[in-house]
Amino acid sequence: MSEVKKFLYVNRKAPYGSIYALESLEVVLIGAAFDQDVTLAFLDDGVYQLVKGKNTEAIGMKNFSPTYSALGDYDVTKIYVEKESLEARGLTLGDLMDLKYEDEDDDWAEKDSIRVVSASEMADIMDTQDIVLSF
Repeated sequence: MSEVKKFLYVNRKAPYGSIYALESLEVVLIGAAFDQDVTLAFLDDGVYQLVKGKNTEAIGMKNFSPTYSALGDYDVTKIYVEKESLEARGLTLGDLMDLKYEDEDDDWAEKDSIRVVSASEMADIMDTQDIVLSF
């Protein structure tokens, strides 16, 4: 049996104005459906993808943000947000969606999926991955 590879999807673009954020989310869900070991990272303007309460009516685009809440159902539970990127944009963890998953190893306890990490911690996370895809 082949070893499961660890995939890191790096999100650096704002959620609207380009196709990158939506494409990344779709690829993540497809990979997770095929039992990939998926990790997500949000850096630079990518942190805006996780900001709660978006209203896209004025730009005439469908708001795909609610789809992030399904990540836990696909066992995507490792979501890292770079602290410096949040701070540079005047954001905090409280500004982000409340993404959760149920931990089957802990009697199905509900746990947070998002972890805020420093740039150096993010570099360490990237070093542990087999495949890094940047969007």
